[in-house]
Amino acid sequence: MRKGAKAAIVGSVFAVMVGGAGYGAFNVVSALSDTGGSGGPGGAEPVAVKSGPPSGSEVKDTSAAFFAAWEKGQASAAADLTNNAAKAEPLLTSYGQAAHITGVKITPGRTAGDSVPFSVKATVSFGGKSKPLAYRSRLTVVRGVTTGKALVDWQPSVVHPALKNMDDTLVTGDSSAPSIEAVDRDGKVLTKEKYPSLGPVLDQLRTKYGAKAGGTPGIELAIRHATPDTADTSLLTLAEGKAGKLPTTLSASVQAAAEKAVQRYPESSVVAVKPSTGEILAVANNRDDGWNAAFLGEVAPGSTMKIVSAATLIDNGLTTANGPAPCPSSAVSESQTFKNIKGMKPDEGATLSESFARSCNTAFVKFADEVKADSLTNEARDRFGIGLDWQTGIPSFDGSVPAAGGPDTAAGLIGQGKVQMNPLNMASVTATAMTGAFRQPVIVPLSLDGRDPARAKGLSASTVQQLRSMMNRTATSGTAAEVMAGLSGRIGAKTGSAEVDGQARSDSWFTGYRGDVAAAAMTQDGGHGIDASGPIVVEVLRAG
Repeated sequence: MRKGAKAAIVGSVFAVMVGGAGYGAFNVVSALSDTGGSGGPGGAEPVAVKSGPPSGSEVKDTSAAFFAAWEKGQASAAADLTNNAAKAEPLLTSYGQAAHITGVKITPGRTAGDSVPFSVKATVSFGGKSKPLAYRSRLTVVRGVTTGKALVDWQPSVVHPALKNMDDTLVTGDSSAPSIEAVDRDGKVLTKEKYPSLGPVLDQLRTKYGAKAGGTPGIELAIRHATPDTADTSLLTLAEGKAGKLPTTLSASVQAAAEKAVQRYPESSVVAVKPSTGEILAVANNRDDGWNAAFLGEVAPGSTMKIVSAATLIDNGLTTANGPAPCPSSAVSESQTFKNIKGMKPDEGATLSESFARSCNTAFVKFADEVKADSLTNEARDRFGIGLDWQTGIPSFDGSVPAAGGPDTAAGLIGQGKVQMNPLNMASVTATAMTGAFRQPVIVPLSLDGRDPARAKGLSASTVQQLRSMMNRTATSGTAAEVMAGLSGRIGAKTGSAEVDGQARSDSWFTGYRGDVAAAAMTQDGGHGIDASGPIVVEVLRAG
């Protein structure tokens, strides 16, 4: 709960409502004296504290006072008009000082309830260079219950819509790294304007490779992020530096398809890789927070994990693709009961291939007692490279499959419990299942800076053949058949959905391959694999 919106109760305090429930209602708070009595200490009158939503005039007056203090560079006064002065003051101070923004003129738009849109015009000056700055934002006015005052609900986006984190600041000066001209595998220039989802990726590449690419710094207004390993976000360039040319492994055509695909579903991410080389062909996110969840996400992958689980069962001699993997209606492991999706008919005579294609949870859970606590961990790490230190070229989370015991073993086999992945990890898993070789994904050539990639021993030819057969079956007659219909050539897929605490629906997961392209997607709160992530992956595979 935000500061100013929480009622503090100290000692014996009571509150009653008077004057109705609409605008102008009051809390009458009376602190009892140590000796009792109905009044305040010494018989003082109760202190009236206004409550209820801010009135229209309060919204207007509070926002006007805030704008006036901001325009004058009075950071402390403006911060005191918010419900989080401790966070507001440093950012408002950096606006006029570290960011060198002057001549601020704020024009309010038409108020809608407690929300006030506004436009900002100002000038940014540094080192003899100046440029106009113009943008739009909005604020909300709320009631502080303890103070009764109408206050600006503090969000960094009030100062600039690109500010997301409470501890981010604004700076103007020499850019932290020279700019880059990133090009795809065919020499096509990749820009944030044409490929908006690449914005955070290009910022990271600039931070790491700007100097190596031969560029020189310019002068810019930028957001300096408080989050570690997050590159500055450039907002306005006052003086151009020299851009260094940076080769990437991306494909402009696959990237364009990925960008278009994720726009269909909110909170979606996708990655495509080239299995024969490990080169990343596309990375796209459609998220309100602008975060690169495709590379940095740490969430349960659901049944897409069954690719690794199936390989574990095969490599440990517990069954084969055509061997037994019964699919009962429920299965118990360590006193915990697991069930299948609603409507799935049990099949006690099912093979592993059949249970994989139907995505039968209980078939995998039934093996939990035979699987050693570290078997899934070892398979994921030693054969699929999960959990190793990947050197992609930008920061990435490289998956986690911790050794488990008890019911966590069963949960891990179906991609729940403590297993954590992201689309990059699962695209790589699919690529390894296709070729048998773990080729650590890269977004810039290893030769660019002599990075040493993570290494894993990969899979045997027999295991690869069985995995590809099961994934092909899933794509042609199993849970992925409907969404994969129409794709020609060598194809395979695995669907998944992951239950997440606090969400009404599961996360939607899907991974698949076609030819020499493997792709994986995740849609938060997206439902089943074919509901959201499936269509995303198919669009990317079609473009590959």
